[in-house]
Amino acid sequence: MLIPDIEAFEERAAISEHDGGLTREGAEEVAAVGQGFRNREQYWQWLADYAVKRRLP
Repeated sequence: MLIPDIEAFEERAAISEHDGGLTREGAEEVAAVGQGFRNREQYWQWLADYAVKRRLP
């Protein structure tokens, strides 16, 4: 089961965007894949589901 590390995601995305010159979307893609998600959409969907259900999937 994947459980995202939100702080690590945000830090990795910020570094990729700032230092790597990626768009925010590209930087989030790198951060999400780095945590084992297929893409940024899967990452954000996981968080949205968790926020609504208030429990792990």
